Amino acid sequence: MAKNLVIVESPAKAKTIEKFLGKDFKVTSSFGHIADLPSRELGVDVDNDFVPKYVVDKEKKALVKKLKDLAAKAELIWLASDEDREGEAISWHLAETLKLDSDRTRRIVFNSITKSAIQKAIENPRSIDYNLVNAQQARRILDRLVGYELSPVLWKKIKPGLSAGRVQSVAVRLIVEREREIDVFTPESSFRLVAEFLTENNAVFTARLGKTYPDAASARAFLEELREASFKVSSLDTKPATKSPSPPFTTSTLQQEASRKLYFSVSRTMQVAQRLYEAGLITYMRTDSVNLSGEAIAAAKDAIVNSYGESYSKIRKFSSKSKGAQEAHEAIRPTDMSLQSPNLERDQSRLYELIWKRTLASQMSDARLERTQVGIANDRNDAEFSAKGEVIKFDGFLKVYLEGKDEEDTEDQDGLLPALTTGQVLLSKYITATQRFSRPPYRYTEASLVKKLEELGIGRPSTYAPTISTIQNRGYVEKGTIEGSPRAYQQILLESGELSEKTLSETVGSDKGKLVPTDIGMIVNDFLVTNFANILDYNFTAKVEKDFDDIATGEEDWKKILKNFYKDFHPNVAEVEEHAERASGERVLGEDPK
Repeated sequence: MAKNLVIVESPAKAKTIEKFLGKDFKVTSSFGHIADLPSRELGVDVDNDFVPKYVVDKEKKALVKKLKDLAAKAELIWLASDEDREGEAISWHLAETLKLDSDRTRRIVFNSITKSAIQKAIENPRSIDYNLVNAQQARRILDRLVGYELSPVLWKKIKPGLSAGRVQSVAVRLIVEREREIDVFTPESSFRLVAEFLTENNAVFTARLGKTYPDAASARAFLEELREASFKVSSLDTKPATKSPSPPFTTSTLQQEASRKLYFSVSRTMQVAQRLYEAGLITYMRTDSVNLSGEAIAAAKDAIVNSYGESYSKIRKFSSKSKGAQEAHEAIRPTDMSLQSPNLERDQSRLYELIWKRTLASQMSDARLERTQVGIANDRNDAEFSAKGEVIKFDGFLKVYLEGKDEEDTEDQDGLLPALTTGQVLLSKYITATQRFSRPPYRYTEASLVKKLEELGIGRPSTYAPTISTIQNRGYVEKGTIEGSPRAYQQILLESGELSEKTLSETVGSDKGKLVPTDIGMIVNDFLVTNFANILDYNFTAKVEKDFDDIATGEEDWKKILKNFYKDFHPNVAEVEEHAERASGERVLGEDPK
Protein backbone atom coordinates (compact mmCIF):
# COMPACT_ATOMS: atom_id res chain seq x y z
CA MET A 1 0.00 0.00 0.00
CA ALA A 2 1.37 3.46 -0.96
CA LYS A 3 2.43 5.61 1.98
CA ASN A 4 0.99 8.77 0.40
CA LEU A 5 -2.55 9.33 -0.89
CA VAL A 6 -3.01 12.32 -3.24
CA ILE A 7 -6.62 13.39 -3.89
CA VAL A 8 -7.35 15.61 -6.90
CA GLU A 9 -10.72 16.52 -8.41
CA SER A 10 -10.55 14.92 -11.86
CA PRO A 11 -9.44 11.50 -13.13
CA ALA A 12 -7.48 13.06 -16.02
CA LYS A 13 -5.52 15.22 -13.58
CA ALA A 14 -4.88 12.14 -11.40
CA LYS A 15 -3.44 10.27 -14.38
CA THR A 16 -1.03 13.08 -15.28
CA ILE A 17 0.16 13.58 -11.69
CA GLU A 18 0.69 9.87 -11.09
CA LYS A 19 3.34 9.90 -13.85
CA PHE A 20 5.47 12.33 -11.82
CA LEU A 21 5.24 10.94 -8.30
CA GLY A 22 6.64 7.44 -8.18
CA LYS A 23 5.58 4.30 -6.36
CA ASP A 24 5.19 5.79 -2.87
CA PHE A 25 2.23 7.82 -4.04
CA LYS A 26 -1.29 6.75 -4.97
CA VAL A 27 -3.27 9.43 -6.84
CA THR A 28 -7.07 9.27 -6.88
CA SER A 29 -9.94 11.56 -7.84
CA SER A 30 -12.91 12.99 -5.93
CA PHE A 31 -14.78 13.77 -9.20
CA GLY A 32 -15.37 17.39 -8.13
CA HIS A 33 -17.19 18.27 -4.90
CA ILE A 34 -18.11 15.29 -2.73
CA ALA A 35 -20.53 17.39 -0.63
CA ASP A 36 -22.88 20.23 -1.49
CA LEU A 37 -26.12 21.91 -0.39
CA PRO A 38 -29.12 19.55 -0.77
CA SER A 39 -30.95 19.79 -4.09
CA ARG A 40 -34.55 19.65 -2.80
CA GLU A 41 -34.44 22.14 0.08
CA LEU A 42 -32.80 25.47 0.93
CA GLY A 43 -30.18 23.78 3.12
CA VAL A 44 -29.20 27.05 4.86
CA ASP A 45 -30.28 27.93 8.41
CA VAL A 46 -31.09 31.62 7.87
CA ASP A 47 -32.05 32.13 11.54
CA ASN A 48 -28.84 30.63 12.86
CA ASP A 49 -25.92 32.51 11.27
CA PHE A 50 -26.57 31.00 7.82
CA VAL A 51 -25.13 27.64 8.79
CA PRO A 52 -25.15 25.52 5.62
CA LYS A 53 -26.22 21.89 5.63
CA TYR A 54 -23.87 19.95 3.35
CA VAL A 55 -24.88 16.50 2.19
CA VAL A 56 -23.16 13.76 0.21
CA ASP A 57 -25.15 13.02 -2.93
CA LYS A 58 -26.28 9.39 -3.07
CA GLU A 59 -24.29 8.91 -6.29
CA LYS A 60 -21.13 9.86 -4.37
CA LYS A 61 -21.69 7.59 -1.32
CA ALA A 62 -19.66 4.66 -2.73
CA LEU A 63 -16.85 7.02 -3.77
CA VAL A 64 -16.71 8.58 -0.29
CA LYS A 65 -16.47 5.11 1.26
CA LYS A 66 -13.62 4.21 -1.12
CA LEU A 67 -11.75 7.46 -0.30
CA LYS A 68 -12.19 6.85 3.45
CA ASP A 69 -10.71 3.36 3.13
CA LEU A 70 -7.72 4.65 1.13
CA ALA A 71 -7.17 7.52 3.59
CA ALA A 72 -7.23 5.15 6.57
CA LYS A 73 -4.38 3.09 5.08
CA ALA A 74 -2.16 6.02 4.05
CA GLU A 75 0.46 7.68 6.27
CA LEU A 76 -0.03 11.10 4.65
CA ILE A 77 -3.00 12.51 2.72
CA TRP A 78 -2.30 15.28 0.20
CA LEU A 79 -5.27 17.40 -0.89
CA ALA A 80 -4.33 18.65 -4.34
CA SER A 81 -7.46 20.24 -5.79
CA ASP A 82 -7.18 23.42 -7.92
CA GLU A 83 -5.73 26.58 -6.43
CA ASP A 84 -8.86 28.74 -6.58
CA ARG A 85 -11.80 29.15 -4.18
CA GLU A 86 -13.72 26.23 -5.63
CA GLY A 87 -10.64 24.00 -5.31
CA GLU A 88 -10.10 25.14 -1.71
CA ALA A 89 -13.72 24.26 -0.88
CA ILE A 90 -13.30 20.81 -2.46
CA SER A 91 -10.27 20.16 -0.22
CA TRP A 92 -12.17 21.42 2.83
CA HIS A 93 -15.17 19.16 2.07
CA LEU A 94 -12.78 16.22 1.69
CA ALA A 95 -11.13 16.97 5.05
CA GLU A 96 -14.53 17.34 6.78
CA THR A 97 -16.42 14.47 5.13
CA LEU A 98 -13.57 11.95 5.32
CA LYS A 99 -12.79 13.18 8.88
CA LEU A 100 -9.10 13.49 8.00
CA ASP A 101 -6.64 13.86 10.84
CA SER A 102 -5.06 17.30 10.45
CA ASP A 103 -1.61 15.97 11.51
CA ARG A 104 -1.62 13.57 8.56
CA THR A 105 -3.18 15.95 6.03
CA ARG A 106 -1.39 18.40 3.74
CA ARG A 107 -2.89 20.92 1.29
CA ILE A 108 -0.83 21.51 -1.84
CA VAL A 109 -1.42 23.82 -4.82
CA PHE A 110 0.24 24.27 -8.18
CA ASN A 111 -0.84 26.21 -11.25
CA SER A 112 0.49 23.72 -13.77
CA ILE A 113 0.65 19.94 -13.78
CA THR A 114 4.35 19.53 -14.45
CA LYS A 115 6.97 17.52 -12.58
CA SER A 116 8.75 20.59 -11.23
CA ALA A 117 5.51 22.31 -10.13
CA ILE A 118 4.26 19.18 -8.31
CA GLN A 119 7.60 18.56 -6.58
CA LYS A 120 7.75 22.19 -5.51
CA ALA A 121 4.20 21.93 -4.13
CA ILE A 122 5.06 18.82 -2.12
CA GLU A 123 8.09 20.59 -0.67
CA ASN A 124 5.87 23.56 0.34
CA PRO A 125 2.59 22.21 1.73
CA ARG A 126 0.21 24.50 3.58
CA SER A 127 -3.02 24.15 5.54
CA ILE A 128 -6.51 24.77 4.16
CA ASP A 129 -7.09 28.50 3.55
CA TYR A 130 -10.38 29.18 5.30
CA ASN A 131 -10.66 32.67 3.81
CA LEU A 132 -10.89 31.10 0.36
CA VAL A 133 -13.31 28.46 1.65
CA ASN A 134 -15.52 31.15 3.20
CA ALA A 135 -15.51 33.20 -0.01
CA GLN A 136 -16.72 30.12 -1.88
CA GLN A 137 -19.32 29.35 0.81
CA ALA A 138 -20.58 32.94 0.76
CA ARG A 139 -21.06 32.83 -3.02
CA ARG A 140 -22.73 29.42 -2.91
CA ILE A 141 -25.09 30.36 -0.07
CA LEU A 142 -25.95 33.83 -1.37
CA ASP A 143 -26.71 32.40 -4.81
CA ARG A 144 -28.79 29.64 -3.21
CA LEU A 145 -30.80 32.24 -1.22
CA VAL A 146 -31.46 34.30 -4.35
CA GLY A 147 -32.46 31.28 -6.44
CA TYR A 148 -34.58 29.63 -3.75
CA GLU A 149 -36.49 32.76 -2.74
CA LEU A 150 -36.97 34.40 -6.14
CA SER A 151 -37.94 31.31 -8.14
CA PRO A 152 -41.23 30.59 -6.26
CA VAL A 153 -42.23 34.25 -6.79
CA LEU A 154 -41.74 33.75 -10.53
CA TRP A 155 -43.81 30.55 -10.43
CA LYS A 156 -46.66 32.44 -8.75
CA LYS A 157 -46.51 35.65 -10.77
CA ILE A 158 -45.48 34.40 -14.23
CA LYS A 159 -45.53 30.62 -14.68
CA PRO A 160 -44.33 27.44 -12.91
CA GLY A 161 -40.87 26.06 -13.60
CA LEU A 162 -39.03 29.37 -13.97
CA SER A 163 -35.90 30.21 -12.03
CA ALA A 164 -33.78 33.25 -11.22
CA GLY A 165 -30.12 33.57 -10.34
CA ARG A 166 -28.00 36.46 -9.13
CA VAL A 167 -25.45 36.68 -11.96
CA GLN A 168 -27.59 34.95 -14.62
CA SER A 169 -30.48 37.42 -14.22
CA VAL A 170 -28.10 40.36 -14.64
CA ALA A 171 -26.63 38.76 -17.79
CA VAL A 172 -30.16 38.37 -19.20
CA ARG A 173 -30.85 42.01 -18.33
CA LEU A 174 -27.87 43.14 -20.44
CA ILE A 175 -29.15 41.13 -23.42
CA VAL A 176 -32.75 42.38 -23.03
CA GLU A 177 -31.64 46.02 -22.76
CA ARG A 178 -29.48 45.67 -25.86
CA GLU A 179 -32.45 44.16 -27.77
CA ARG A 180 -34.65 47.10 -26.79
CA GLU A 181 -31.98 49.57 -27.98
CA ILE A 182 -32.02 47.74 -31.33
CA ASP A 183 -35.86 47.78 -31.47
CA VAL A 184 -36.12 51.56 -31.07
CA PHE A 185 -33.18 52.32 -33.33
CA THR A 186 -33.99 54.27 -36.50
CA PRO A 187 -31.21 54.10 -39.09
CA GLU A 188 -30.16 57.42 -40.60
CA SER A 189 -28.77 57.52 -44.09
CA SER A 190 -25.93 59.59 -45.53
CA PHE A 191 -23.72 59.45 -48.62
CA ARG A 192 -20.01 58.68 -48.27
CA LEU A 193 -17.57 59.52 -51.04
CA VAL A 194 -14.68 57.33 -52.13
CA ALA A 195 -12.34 58.01 -55.04
CA GLU A 196 -9.83 55.83 -56.84
CA PHE A 197 -6.75 57.72 -58.09
CA LEU A 198 -4.05 56.80 -60.58
CA THR A 199 -0.44 58.05 -60.58
CA GLU A 200 1.58 58.60 -63.77
CA ASN A 201 3.22 55.20 -63.08
CA ASN A 202 -0.23 53.54 -63.14
CA ALA A 203 -0.22 52.88 -59.38
CA VAL A 204 -3.78 52.85 -58.01
CA PHE A 205 -4.94 53.81 -54.51
CA THR A 206 -8.17 54.75 -52.75
CA ALA A 207 -9.01 57.94 -50.84
CA ARG A 208 -12.06 59.13 -48.91
CA LEU A 209 -13.76 62.46 -48.44
CA GLY A 210 -13.75 63.57 -44.80
CA LYS A 211 -17.40 64.74 -44.82
CA THR A 212 -20.63 62.96 -45.75
CA TYR A 213 -23.73 64.30 -47.55
CA PRO A 214 -27.22 63.92 -46.08
CA ASP A 215 -29.02 62.97 -49.30
CA ALA A 216 -28.60 61.95 -52.93
CA ALA A 217 -29.26 65.45 -54.28
CA SER A 218 -26.42 67.10 -52.33
CA ALA A 219 -24.02 64.23 -53.14
CA ARG A 220 -24.95 64.48 -56.84
CA ALA A 221 -24.40 68.28 -56.80
CA PHE A 222 -20.92 67.75 -55.29
CA LEU A 223 -19.98 65.17 -57.97
CA GLU A 224 -21.38 67.52 -60.64
CA GLU A 225 -18.80 70.12 -59.54
CA LEU A 226 -15.97 67.58 -59.97
CA ARG A 227 -16.88 66.51 -63.55
CA GLU A 228 -13.98 68.46 -65.09
CA ALA A 229 -11.77 68.66 -61.97
CA SER A 230 -8.06 67.95 -61.88
CA PHE A 231 -6.44 66.56 -58.74
CA LYS A 232 -3.06 66.81 -57.04
CA VAL A 233 -1.34 65.76 -53.81
CA SER A 234 -1.75 68.77 -51.47
CA SER A 235 -0.13 67.36 -48.33
CA LEU A 236 1.97 64.39 -47.35
CA ASP A 237 2.60 63.54 -43.72
CA THR A 238 4.71 60.56 -42.71
CA LYS A 239 5.20 59.65 -39.06
CA PRO A 240 6.83 56.70 -37.33
CA ALA A 241 4.52 54.64 -35.10
CA THR A 242 4.78 51.56 -32.92
CA LYS A 243 2.39 48.76 -32.03
CA SER A 244 2.78 46.76 -28.81
CA PRO A 245 1.58 43.20 -28.13
CA SER A 246 -1.37 42.34 -25.90
CA PRO A 247 -0.72 40.74 -22.50
CA PRO A 248 -0.89 36.94 -22.20
CA PHE A 249 -4.34 35.38 -21.75
CA THR A 250 -6.67 35.54 -18.77
CA THR A 251 -9.81 33.36 -18.72
CA SER A 252 -11.91 36.16 -20.19
CA THR A 253 -9.49 37.21 -22.98
CA LEU A 254 -8.95 33.56 -23.94
CA GLN A 255 -12.72 33.07 -24.23
CA GLN A 256 -13.02 36.20 -26.39
CA GLU A 257 -10.11 35.40 -28.69
CA ALA A 258 -11.05 31.71 -29.12
CA SER A 259 -14.51 32.92 -30.12
CA ARG A 260 -13.15 35.43 -32.68
CA LYS A 261 -10.44 33.23 -34.17
CA LEU A 262 -11.60 29.64 -33.63
CA TYR A 263 -15.41 30.22 -33.41
CA PHE A 264 -15.56 28.31 -30.10
CA SER A 265 -18.42 28.88 -27.67
CA VAL A 266 -17.31 30.01 -24.22
CA SER A 267 -18.09 26.59 -22.71
CA ARG A 268 -16.21 24.81 -25.53
CA THR A 269 -13.14 26.96 -24.85
CA MET A 270 -13.24 26.00 -21.16
CA GLN A 271 -13.69 22.27 -21.90
CA VAL A 272 -10.73 22.23 -24.27
CA ALA A 273 -8.56 24.36 -21.94
CA GLN A 274 -9.41 21.98 -19.06
CA ARG A 275 -8.09 19.04 -21.14
CA LEU A 276 -4.86 20.93 -21.94
CA TYR A 277 -4.38 21.81 -18.27
CA GLU A 278 -5.03 18.25 -17.09
CA ALA A 279 -2.56 16.92 -19.65
CA GLY A 280 0.09 19.23 -18.16
CA LEU A 281 0.35 21.39 -21.31
CA ILE A 282 -0.88 24.76 -20.01
CA THR A 283 -1.10 26.53 -16.64
CA TYR A 284 -4.40 26.76 -14.76
CA MET A 285 -7.15 28.12 -17.01
CA ARG A 286 -9.27 30.03 -14.48
CA THR A 287 -7.33 33.20 -13.78
CA ASP A 288 -7.69 36.96 -14.01
CA SER A 289 -3.95 37.57 -13.74
CA VAL A 290 -1.78 38.63 -16.71
CA ASN A 291 1.41 37.99 -14.77
CA LEU A 292 4.06 35.53 -16.05
CA SER A 293 6.54 33.81 -13.72
CA GLY A 294 10.25 34.56 -14.04
CA GLU A 295 10.88 31.08 -15.45
CA ALA A 296 8.11 31.52 -18.07
CA ILE A 297 9.59 34.86 -19.18
CA ALA A 298 13.06 33.28 -19.48
CA ALA A 299 11.67 30.30 -21.43
CA ALA A 300 9.77 32.62 -23.80
CA LYS A 301 12.93 34.65 -24.36
CA ASP A 302 14.89 31.50 -25.27
CA ALA A 303 12.20 30.38 -27.70
CA ILE A 304 12.10 33.83 -29.36
CA VAL A 305 15.88 34.23 -29.66
CA ASN A 306 16.25 30.68 -31.03
CA SER A 307 13.53 31.12 -33.65
CA TYR A 308 13.76 34.79 -34.63
CA GLY A 309 16.92 36.31 -33.17
CA GLU A 310 17.77 38.72 -30.37
CA SER A 311 16.14 41.78 -32.00
CA TYR A 312 12.69 40.18 -31.64
CA SER A 313 12.93 39.70 -27.87
CA LYS A 314 11.72 42.24 -25.34
CA ILE A 315 11.04 41.24 -21.73
CA ARG A 316 7.72 42.64 -20.56
CA LYS A 317 6.04 42.40 -17.17
CA PHE A 318 2.27 42.84 -17.23
CA SER A 319 0.18 43.51 -14.14
CA SER A 320 -3.53 42.97 -13.61
CA LYS A 321 -5.83 45.95 -13.30
CA SER A 322 -8.41 44.16 -11.16
CA LYS A 323 -7.96 44.46 -7.41
CA GLY A 324 -7.30 41.10 -5.83
CA ALA A 325 -6.76 39.37 -9.18
CA GLN A 326 -7.10 36.12 -7.37
CA GLU A 327 -7.60 32.54 -8.53
CA ALA A 328 -4.34 31.33 -10.12
CA HIS A 329 -1.59 33.93 -9.87
CA GLU A 330 -0.29 33.58 -13.39
CA ALA A 331 -1.71 34.13 -16.86
CA ILE A 332 -2.69 31.14 -19.04
CA ARG A 333 0.46 30.00 -20.82
CA PRO A 334 2.11 26.83 -22.14
CA THR A 335 4.10 24.94 -19.51
CA ASP A 336 6.85 24.32 -22.06
CA MET A 337 7.53 27.28 -24.36
CA SER A 338 9.72 25.18 -26.66
CA LEU A 339 6.70 23.01 -27.57
CA GLN A 340 4.87 24.82 -30.37
CA SER A 341 2.53 22.16 -31.76
CA PRO A 342 2.01 19.08 -29.59
CA ASN A 343 0.31 16.17 -31.30
CA LEU A 344 -3.30 16.54 -30.08
CA GLU A 345 -6.84 16.27 -31.40
CA ARG A 346 -7.77 19.22 -33.63
CA ASP A 347 -9.56 21.60 -31.21
CA GLN A 348 -6.92 21.08 -28.52
CA SER A 349 -4.14 21.77 -31.03
CA ARG A 350 -5.78 24.97 -32.24
CA LEU A 351 -6.41 26.33 -28.74
CA TYR A 352 -2.91 25.35 -27.56
CA GLU A 353 -1.35 27.11 -30.55
CA LEU A 354 -3.39 30.26 -29.84
CA ILE A 355 -2.13 30.28 -26.22
CA TRP A 356 1.46 29.58 -27.33
CA LYS A 357 1.43 32.43 -29.89
CA ARG A 358 -0.15 34.93 -27.52
CA THR A 359 2.35 34.12 -24.75
CA LEU A 360 5.33 34.32 -27.09
CA ALA A 361 4.12 37.57 -28.70
CA SER A 362 3.71 39.17 -25.25
CA GLN A 363 7.51 38.89 -24.79
CA MET A 364 8.44 40.23 -28.23
CA SER A 365 9.54 43.63 -29.55
CA ASP A 366 7.13 46.32 -30.66
CA ALA A 367 6.32 46.42 -34.35
CA ARG A 368 7.70 49.59 -35.97
CA LEU A 369 5.53 51.19 -38.63
CA GLU A 370 5.49 54.23 -40.83
CA ARG A 371 2.05 55.84 -41.10
CA THR A 372 1.35 58.13 -44.04
CA GLN A 373 -1.56 60.55 -44.45
CA VAL A 374 -2.10 62.07 -47.90
CA GLY A 375 -4.34 65.06 -48.71
CA ILE A 376 -5.69 65.38 -52.27
CA ALA A 377 -7.04 68.73 -53.46
CA ASN A 378 -8.98 69.66 -56.62
CA ASP A 379 -9.28 72.86 -58.64
CA ARG A 380 -13.11 73.12 -58.47
CA ASN A 381 -13.82 73.43 -54.74
CA ASP A 382 -12.01 73.26 -51.42
CA ALA A 383 -13.04 69.69 -50.55
CA GLU A 384 -10.10 67.38 -49.78
CA PHE A 385 -9.91 63.64 -50.16
CA SER A 386 -7.51 61.84 -47.86
CA ALA A 387 -5.77 58.47 -47.96
CA LYS A 388 -4.06 56.64 -45.12
CA GLY A 389 -1.46 53.96 -45.43
CA GLU A 390 1.00 52.15 -43.26
CA VAL A 391 4.21 50.34 -43.95
CA ILE A 392 5.71 47.84 -41.52
CA LYS A 393 9.39 48.70 -41.07
CA PHE A 394 10.03 45.96 -38.50
CA ASP A 395 7.41 43.29 -37.81
CA GLY A 396 8.37 42.52 -34.17
CA PHE A 397 5.59 40.60 -32.40
CA LEU A 398 3.41 40.73 -35.56
CA LYS A 399 5.60 37.93 -36.91
CA VAL A 400 3.73 35.66 -34.49
CA TYR A 401 0.39 37.13 -33.51
CA LEU A 402 -2.18 39.92 -33.87
CA GLU A 403 -5.19 40.17 -31.57
CA GLY A 404 -8.61 39.80 -33.21
CA LYS A 405 -11.24 42.56 -33.24
CA ASP A 406 -14.95 42.51 -32.42
CA GLU A 407 -17.45 43.62 -35.07
CA GLU A 408 -14.80 45.24 -37.14
CA ASP A 409 -15.79 48.02 -39.47
CA THR A 410 -13.68 47.25 -42.51
CA GLU A 411 -14.30 50.57 -44.23
CA ASP A 412 -11.33 52.42 -42.73
CA GLN A 413 -8.63 49.80 -43.08
CA ASP A 414 -5.20 51.19 -43.91
CA GLY A 415 -3.43 49.71 -46.89
CA LEU A 416 -0.19 50.38 -48.70
CA LEU A 417 0.21 53.62 -50.59
CA PRO A 418 2.40 54.13 -53.67
CA ALA A 419 5.35 56.54 -53.44
CA LEU A 420 3.87 60.06 -53.70
CA THR A 421 5.24 63.63 -53.63
CA THR A 422 3.59 66.94 -52.73
CA GLY A 423 2.22 68.71 -55.82
CA GLN A 424 2.09 65.46 -57.82
CA VAL A 425 -0.78 65.40 -60.33
CA LEU A 426 -3.24 62.51 -60.03
CA LEU A 427 -5.83 61.15 -62.39
CA SER A 428 -9.26 60.27 -60.99
CA LYS A 429 -10.35 56.83 -62.24
CA TYR A 430 -13.78 57.21 -60.65
CA ILE A 431 -15.53 58.71 -57.62
CA THR A 432 -18.55 57.08 -55.98
CA ALA A 433 -21.11 58.48 -53.55
CA THR A 434 -22.61 55.50 -51.73
CA GLN A 435 -25.60 55.59 -49.42
CA ARG A 436 -24.72 54.25 -45.97
CA PHE A 437 -26.95 53.73 -42.93
CA SER A 438 -26.07 54.21 -39.27
CA ARG A 439 -25.94 50.90 -37.44
CA PRO A 440 -27.92 49.83 -34.42
CA PRO A 441 -25.89 48.57 -31.44
CA TYR A 442 -24.55 45.05 -31.98
CA ARG A 443 -26.23 42.13 -30.26
CA TYR A 444 -23.93 40.37 -27.83
CA THR A 445 -22.02 37.29 -28.84
CA GLU A 446 -21.01 34.96 -26.00
CA ALA A 447 -17.52 36.47 -26.08
CA SER A 448 -18.63 40.13 -26.11
CA LEU A 449 -21.02 39.36 -23.22
CA VAL A 450 -18.07 37.99 -21.20
CA LYS A 451 -16.16 41.17 -22.01
CA LYS A 452 -19.08 43.33 -20.83
CA LEU A 453 -19.57 41.33 -17.60
CA GLU A 454 -15.86 41.68 -16.87
CA GLU A 455 -15.94 45.45 -17.57
CA LEU A 456 -18.84 45.81 -15.12
CA GLY A 457 -17.01 43.72 -12.49
CA ILE A 458 -19.72 41.05 -12.55
CA GLY A 459 -18.75 37.40 -12.24
CA ARG A 460 -15.25 35.98 -12.00
CA PRO A 461 -13.13 33.65 -14.19
CA SER A 462 -14.92 30.54 -12.96
CA THR A 463 -18.43 31.94 -13.51
CA TYR A 464 -18.55 33.24 -17.11
CA ALA A 465 -19.03 29.90 -18.88
CA PRO A 466 -21.66 28.45 -16.48
CA THR A 467 -23.59 31.76 -16.49
CA ILE A 468 -23.83 31.81 -20.29
CA SER A 469 -24.79 28.12 -20.48
CA THR A 470 -27.44 28.54 -17.76
CA ILE A 471 -29.31 31.44 -19.38
CA GLN A 472 -29.52 29.45 -22.62
CA ASN A 473 -30.53 26.19 -20.90
CA ARG A 474 -33.28 28.02 -19.02
CA GLY A 475 -34.70 29.29 -22.29
CA TYR A 476 -34.28 33.01 -21.45
CA VAL A 477 -31.80 33.59 -24.24
CA GLU A 478 -31.11 31.74 -27.47
CA LYS A 479 -28.62 31.90 -30.28
CA GLY A 480 -30.14 33.87 -33.16
CA THR A 481 -30.83 32.11 -36.47
CA ILE A 482 -31.81 35.03 -38.74
CA GLU A 483 -29.52 35.36 -41.76
CA GLY A 484 -30.56 39.01 -42.24
CA SER A 485 -32.81 40.73 -44.77
CA PRO A 486 -32.06 42.66 -47.96
CA ARG A 487 -31.96 46.47 -47.96
CA ALA A 488 -31.66 48.66 -51.06
CA TYR A 489 -29.15 51.51 -51.21
CA GLN A 490 -28.18 54.04 -53.88
CA GLN A 491 -24.85 54.65 -55.49
CA ILE A 492 -23.90 57.58 -57.75
CA LEU A 493 -20.81 57.14 -59.93
CA LEU A 494 -18.66 59.77 -61.63
CA GLU A 495 -16.43 58.13 -64.24
CA SER A 496 -14.78 59.73 -67.30
CA GLY A 497 -16.80 62.91 -66.69
CA GLU A 498 -20.14 61.06 -66.80
CA LEU A 499 -22.58 60.64 -63.88
CA SER A 500 -24.63 57.46 -63.50
CA GLU A 501 -26.83 56.05 -60.73
CA LYS A 502 -27.82 52.57 -59.67
CA THR A 503 -29.64 50.83 -56.84
CA LEU A 504 -27.77 48.01 -55.06
CA SER A 505 -28.74 45.63 -52.26
CA GLU A 506 -27.05 44.61 -49.01
CA THR A 507 -28.00 42.16 -46.25
CA VAL A 508 -28.63 43.69 -42.83
CA GLY A 509 -29.81 42.55 -39.40
CA SER A 510 -28.14 39.14 -39.32
CA ASP A 511 -28.23 37.74 -35.80
CA LYS A 512 -26.81 34.32 -36.58
CA GLY A 513 -25.08 32.99 -33.45
CA LYS A 514 -25.80 36.22 -31.49
CA LEU A 515 -27.57 36.14 -28.12
CA VAL A 516 -31.23 37.08 -28.48
CA PRO A 517 -33.69 37.19 -25.56
CA THR A 518 -36.79 34.99 -25.82
CA ASP A 519 -40.29 36.32 -24.97
CA ILE A 520 -40.21 34.57 -21.60
CA GLY A 521 -36.70 35.96 -20.99
CA MET A 522 -38.06 39.48 -21.52
CA ILE A 523 -41.10 38.95 -19.29
CA VAL A 524 -39.00 37.49 -16.43
CA ASN A 525 -36.43 40.26 -16.81
CA ASP A 526 -39.06 43.04 -16.71
CA PHE A 527 -40.71 41.52 -13.64
CA LEU A 528 -37.38 41.21 -11.79
CA VAL A 529 -36.18 44.70 -12.77
CA THR A 530 -39.51 46.22 -11.64
CA ASN A 531 -39.72 44.37 -8.34
CA PHE A 532 -36.11 43.60 -7.41
CA ALA A 533 -34.26 46.63 -8.73
CA ASN A 534 -31.45 46.14 -6.20
CA ILE A 535 -30.65 42.52 -7.12
CA LEU A 536 -30.70 43.35 -10.83
CA ASP A 537 -28.56 46.46 -10.40
CA TYR A 538 -25.16 46.23 -12.12
CA ASN A 539 -23.32 48.14 -9.38
CA PHE A 540 -24.88 46.03 -6.65
CA THR A 541 -23.89 42.80 -8.40
CA ALA A 542 -20.33 44.07 -8.85
CA LYS A 543 -20.21 45.12 -5.17
CA VAL A 544 -21.21 41.60 -4.08
CA GLU A 545 -18.32 40.21 -6.18
CA LYS A 546 -15.97 42.64 -4.47
CA ASP A 547 -17.32 41.51 -1.07
CA PHE A 548 -16.44 37.91 -2.00
CA ASP A 549 -12.92 39.07 -2.95
CA ASP A 550 -12.62 40.80 0.45
CA ILE A 551 -13.71 37.60 2.24
CA ALA A 552 -11.04 35.69 0.26
CA THR A 553 -8.33 38.04 1.51
CA GLY A 554 -9.64 37.92 5.09
CA GLU A 555 -10.80 41.57 5.06
CA GLU A 556 -14.51 40.76 5.46
CA ASP A 557 -16.57 38.37 7.57
CA TRP A 558 -18.67 36.13 5.32
CA LYS A 559 -21.57 35.82 7.76
CA LYS A 560 -21.78 39.60 8.12
CA ILE A 561 -21.98 39.97 4.32
CA LEU A 562 -24.80 37.40 4.15
CA LYS A 563 -26.70 39.07 7.04
CA ASN A 564 -26.47 42.50 5.41
CA PHE A 565 -27.72 41.11 2.14
CA TYR A 566 -30.55 39.03 3.59
CA LYS A 567 -32.02 41.66 5.92
CA ASP A 568 -33.19 43.74 2.90
CA PHE A 569 -33.64 40.92 0.42
CA HIS A 570 -36.01 38.68 2.38
CA PRO A 571 -38.61 41.40 3.24
CA ASN A 572 -38.48 42.55 -0.39
CA VAL A 573 -39.34 39.00 -1.57
CA ALA A 574 -42.23 38.74 0.93
CA GLU A 575 -43.57 42.15 -0.15
CA VAL A 576 -43.46 41.28 -3.88
CA GLU A 577 -45.03 37.85 -3.33
CA GLU A 578 -47.89 39.51 -1.43
CA HIS A 579 -48.55 42.63 -3.48
CA ALA A 580 -46.98 42.57 -6.95
CA GLU A 581 -49.21 42.35 -10.01
CA ARG A 582 -49.11 39.14 -12.00
CA ALA A 583 -46.86 39.65 -15.03
CA SER A 584 -48.80 39.81 -18.26
CA GLY A 585 -46.89 38.32 -21.12
CA GLU A 586 -49.81 37.72 -23.49
CA ARG A 587 -49.85 39.32 -26.89
CA VAL A 588 -53.25 39.57 -28.53
CA LEU A 589 -53.19 38.27 -32.08
CA GLY A 590 -55.97 39.95 -34.08
CA GLU A 591 -57.10 39.41 -37.66
CA ASP A 592 -55.36 42.47 -39.09
CA PRO A 593 -52.16 41.16 -40.73
CA LYS A 594 -50.22 44.15 -39.29
